[in-house]
Amino acid sequence: MADYSFGGSDEENVELKKLNAEVIDDPDSFDNWEKLVRAAESLEGGLNRNSNPQSIAATRDIYDRFLAKFPLLFGYWKKYADLEFSIAGTEAAELVYERGVASITNSVDLWTNYCNFKVDTSHDPEIIRELFERGATCVGLDFLAHPFWDKYLEFEERVEASDKIFAILDRVVHIPMHQYARYFERYRQLAQSRPLHELLPADTLAQFRSEVEVEGLAVQAGSQQINIERGELEIEREMRTRIDNFHLEIFARTQTETTKRWTYESEVKRPYFHVTELDEGQLVNWRKYLDFEEVEGDYMRTAFLYERCLVTCAYYDEFWLRYARWMLAQPGKEEEVRNIYQRASMIYTPISRPAVRLHYAYFEEMCNRVELAKDIHQAILLNLPGHIETIVSLANLSRRHGGLEAAIAVYKAQIDSTECDIYAKAALVTEWARLLWKIKGSVDEARQVFQKNQHWYLDSRPFWINYLMFELEQPTSADSEAVQYQRIKQVHDDIRRKSHLPPLTMKDLSHYYMVYLLERGTKDSAKEYMMLDREVNGPFSIQQTMKAKLVDDGKPSSTDRRLLMENGHPGVEIDEAAIRRGENPYTKYYQQQGEHPLPSGGAQVGAVAHGSR
Repeated sequence: MADYSFGGSDEENVELKKLNAEVIDDPDSFDNWEKLVRAAESLEGGLNRNSNPQSIAATRDIYDRFLAKFPLLFGYWKKYADLEFSIAGTEAAELVYERGVASITNSVDLWTNYCNFKVDTSHDPEIIRELFERGATCVGLDFLAHPFWDKYLEFEERVEASDKIFAILDRVVHIPMHQYARYFERYRQLAQSRPLHELLPADTLAQFRSEVEVEGLAVQAGSQQINIERGELEIEREMRTRIDNFHLEIFARTQTETTKRWTYESEVKRPYFHVTELDEGQLVNWRKYLDFEEVEGDYMRTAFLYERCLVTCAYYDEFWLRYARWMLAQPGKEEEVRNIYQRASMIYTPISRPAVRLHYAYFEEMCNRVELAKDIHQAILLNLPGHIETIVSLANLSRRHGGLEAAIAVYKAQIDSTECDIYAKAALVTEWARLLWKIKGSVDEARQVFQKNQHWYLDSRPFWINYLMFELEQPTSADSEAVQYQRIKQVHDDIRRKSHLPPLTMKDLSHYYMVYLLERGTKDSAKEYMMLDREVNGPFSIQQTMKAKLVDDGKPSSTDRRLLMENGHPGVEIDEAAIRRGENPYTKYYQQQGEHPLPSGGAQVGAVAHGSR
């Protein structure tokens, strides 16, 4: 990359190389990307069709990478389209617009700009109208869609298509939106001059006519001749009155629906995408708004609101998962659900949070695409080696479709892997034992897994917790309780004497054992309980096991000889040779407590050693 030239002057090329290197080093930094794009835009004072081809290619590459990373930035799609128009003309700009509306289909601003661009560059009304109709499908229901609808109406006015104008207004007056009232006023005004057949559906119009005719006969039965001469005019006038009342009912319904949504719309402070986080109030408002639309029960409106929400909340897993779950509850929407998961997994949710991808794998498994589900798991592990939740999920998936041995093979492969750290391996060993216990029903095999591996994981909290719980949860009887007691006691003794767990963790696990002694112990358990209570909960001076672990010779008496209570802390073993080497005598104590040791220093250590004598 160092030899690559971005075009432009030497100074511009050096600056772009520097900014590009910063983007490569930190591809998630929006500020770095923005600086790079701005620098590319200003190459040669602004690119045009006569610019250096190398500068043009470099700028296109930067825009392509930037918008692949942040595809919801509608303003940059517009700027890219304008740039292409100045470089390569109409077709190139149109291709960028198409990519843009494919990436952010519900952007009112981008669709409005695209349609306006089409109006200015095309002379075929049908092609322009077709684009407007595509836009209406994508953004027409937006609460702030009035700029788009205004542009559509403006186009139809330019081509003097009065019937099209009225048809557009007939659609808009049913949509709850910010400026619904002014559209209705224009609609009502135009309705006075439009033919009756344009004002209502044919069946509703026929119903109104029959009602008017029946009322007319009843009133004019005594003057039949006059009725025949004035009938059509009277009928049309009466029908227009009824139609106007019918339209007023539409307005009232739209007004009601708009008012209901205004509560939520007024709280949407950021209706566009940005990389910065939303405050909790915004997230709560989106949750409530989605609740509202779901209860209203209109599929199109609910789906549209989800799409709007996921522009603003694109980096929030909860909304992608909620959308997928809601869509899955709709009949016949399997492909729509798949599309939601794919968009979330491939573009928006980071691999460091694999929850959405795991749900995608479960969905594909549900659809009998088991190999794809496994591939999704493997893709996560490729980027997050040793991720426990993913490995456990993959093992369970393998078990469901390949049996117990397939699941165990997954665990063994990960435990043997050099990419798995020791803490992850400890957790995987416990999951392996759990499979043998819960699925195969072999307690002995599960116990062997714990016993054979315990020396590897002396400092693993999950390993020892699961090992102790495994023994505590084994069913027993009066005949077998004595044997099981020995097993539980052995695990507890290993925790106290052999493990490298922090004291507080050992204390918690000892409490589980103490409860066991009281609930399931024999007549001698009270003695063991009280001795353990003294050891676990008593002052340090009587904690024989802990004192033995603080000295190299393993004798509590060695600690007793140097037990001090200065500032409430026990003394520690002092090694004169270690002091002379500059080692901190408290390091071992702090390590036992699971804390960070004090920094070593000759003067400081000497002072501590002197004070502890």
